[in-house]
Amino acid sequence: MATTGTTRSARPEDHHPDIDWVAAERSPEFRELIRKKRSFVVPATVFFLVWYFGFIILAGYAEDFMGREFITDGLTVGYALALSQFVMVWVLGAMYLRRADRDFDPLAERAAQVALRRRDDGGRS
Repeated sequence: MATTGTTRSARPEDHHPDIDWVAAERSPEFRELIRKKRSFVVPATVFFLVWYFGFIILAGYAEDFMGREFITDGLTVGYALALSQFVMVWVLGAMYLRRADRDFDPLAERAAQVALRRRDDGGRS
């Protein structure tokens, strides 16, 4: 791996050793962020795993079904389902990015601001 001689370091404003991280984790803003993230990530993960292992099970036990031609000559149900795995990853990734931009990032910013404000107030708020 080539190096350019420069190293990436954290910006000074990103380093906050005096923040009470336990209190930040317990804050309502942070808990809302985690709740919203879980409400998306867990169902999306379950859906993808069911989709993926459903394909694997069908490939192993439903050979006749997976070998049927589908839409056009040469394209089988198995190939269509295999290709749909790639589509599903891109769709779920796009959905996550959209949700992160719209919901998660503003919540993370609010939780960070609350933690910084508490630090600046000496932990009183």
